[in-house]
Amino acid sequence: MTENVLVIGAGMAGLWTALALAPTGRAVTLLERDPPPPEGGADAAFQDWTRRGVGHLRHSHAFLARLRILIRDEHPQLLADLLEAGCRDLGFEGGLTDIHKRNYTPDPVDADLAVLTSRRTTLELIMRRYVERQPNVAIRSGAFVRELLVTPGQIPAVTGLVVEDADGRHDLPADVVVDAAGRTSSAVEQLTEAGAAIGEESEDCGILYFTRHYRLNAGVAEPERSKAPLTGDLEYLKFGVFPADNGCFSITLCVPQIEEELRKRIVDPAVFDAACSALPGLAPWIDQATATPISRVFGMGDLHSRWRELAPGGRAAVTGFFAVGDSLVRSNPLFGRGCSFAAVSAHLLRDALQMFSDPAARVEAYQRRVQAELGPYYTAMRDADRSAIRRARQALTPNYRPNLKSRLTKQFLEDGVAIAVRSDVELFRAALRGFHMLEDPQAWLRRPKNLAKVLGYWARGRERNAEAYRPKGGPERDEMLRRLGLSPDLDVQRVLEGAA
Repeated sequence: MTENVLVIGAGMAGLWTALALAPTGRAVTLLERDPPPPEGGADAAFQDWTRRGVGHLRHSHAFLARLRILIRDEHPQLLADLLEAGCRDLGFEGGLTDIHKRNYTPDPVDADLAVLTSRRTTLELIMRRYVERQPNVAIRSGAFVRELLVTPGQIPAVTGLVVEDADGRHDLPADVVVDAAGRTSSAVEQLTEAGAAIGEESEDCGILYFTRHYRLNAGVAEPERSKAPLTGDLEYLKFGVFPADNGCFSITLCVPQIEEELRKRIVDPAVFDAACSALPGLAPWIDQATATPISRVFGMGDLHSRWRELAPGGRAAVTGFFAVGDSLVRSNPLFGRGCSFAAVSAHLLRDALQMFSDPAARVEAYQRRVQAELGPYYTAMRDADRSAIRRARQALTPNYRPNLKSRLTKQFLEDGVAIAVRSDVELFRAALRGFHMLEDPQAWLRRPKNLAKVLGYWARGRERNAEAYRPKGGPERDEMLRRLGLSPDLDVQRVLEGAA
């Protein structure tokens, strides 16, 4: 008998769930509260598509290599559709430094280390149209999921959904319910109230994101790459340029929560552009002769790392229910892993459903695989957030002096790891494999050969490695805030008052 699967949400996680499960013969229905995309192409979607359920819809997006490979190998027509719509492949060679290029010999694996980049609305529009063409998949827009249908017991069982749409409020039975509604979903909270012992850890990422979109002027090419970095971390500000589709690009500025003055003002387009103009790598991109803004500044806050356990201790807490994407695992979007998390979790769900028919065994198998596949990336990002929060506070603490361990760690990362990766092509490949979720993010540095190379570069000293250092990404904090007409001392005073 064909299993009936109801999916809450038709965003990235819901679409990937449909792509993973439809080929297995299951009947998949996606229930989406927001309206369908407008008629027309990428620009119409960017301007007019209302997606209340996706707060980050108009922030910078990219598909990492793990996700691009999945599309290439399992859905080649989708990749063709995305490229035809203007999405761009940013290949391995584009990231090579001048030092790399001197001794670079192409390797077949380099083709795997590419990023697929575009406006999020374009990615989702093309994916949705592709999913709608798949057999045994239906997308119902304007369908509000009000609650889960739950059979109580020692292990609660989800048997369907209560949905409200144009025809009224009614029950929809299901063999499997998948929560792909993202961070605003309340499904897990309802299950917890029903007695499901779902485990959860959550903590603040300590950062806010601000994005503005631009379009290159007619006949103008993207600025030539120079030594000035297009991405960087000034500790009080992270920044990046994201090439997109159809002559568009976006710039994202990330501000620690503790930098209250900066984060309150950066949402002003004039302040945002002034900050970009102060960053040497970004200034050519927003020059009036190069590009024109096509959006306001979009802010995104309330960012948390969150890990949920549907089978804590290896025992299913619920049956008939699975969460994918942000409903299950969330992390700081700094490395662009959210869409990859959604796709990977959807395929891990497919494997668990295919391998087992017992409802509890399915949940337990799914959780084991999620832990193995996504756990290392979640933990690495969570730990990086904790470190960044500490550094942001320390930067506002007058006369702060790091201890010896902190100084050595910083030197190892900045004068060892970063320099080695920017100098050695093999190390660059190895580090990218971790970044792109093709292996454990820490695995490359644990290999004795790679660690020895890193230590060798560190031992050479700054003078001998001088060429490998990136130029300074931007001004110091106080200078930047003064350029923007802000006081550099107000947040320092807040830190002091909080410590008193």
